[in-house]
Amino acid sequence: MTTDTPADSPRSLPDGRPIPHLTGDERAMLESWLDFHRATLELKCAGLDDTQVRVAAAAPSALTLLGLVQHLAEVERNWFQRVAAGADVPPVFEDPTGYALDPARGLDEALGIWRREIARGRELCAGLPLDHVGRVTEGPVPGMEVSMRWVLIHMIEEYARHNGHADLLRERIDGVTGA
Repeated sequence: MTTDTPADSPRSLPDGRPIPHLTGDERAMLESWLDFHRATLELKCAGLDDTQVRVAAAAPSALTLLGLVQHLAEVERNWFQRVAAGADVPPVFEDPTGYALDPARGLDEALGIWRREIARGRELCAGLPLDHVGRVTEGPVPGMEVSMRWVLIHMIEEYARHNGHADLLRERIDGVTGA
């Protein structure tokens, strides 16, 4: 097996995000790309206050950075806990999409919940092989079977798409672009 990077190569970008594996084990590569995208979402929220993360993208959209963090907490729970691990768990938030904002919930609380969902999903799925099959329990295709590999690929796609939204939201809030 090849190594991902030489020992003297940096393991993270100057902004702190982990550099995804470019070679090596498939599972490690998929998980590293997912971690990269998770870190990108967190970077998009860095340095903002609770008022700023509630700024909507553009009318008529009500999409906010806080809503994205909450939504991705729900997504983490759904795909890793419900689908891959077969756990019977309720939605994280009152609104199962996660987009609705509670006036009492700020960014720190939402990020804490999101991190806990990531940790729980990792714990439940750590021993599952990429060919492990889980079952979608609700939505437009209940009963559909998906592999752990598919879940990881889908989650990379989910984060990449929403990080594009986060780019636009952050630029609208304070002009910060990139990454």
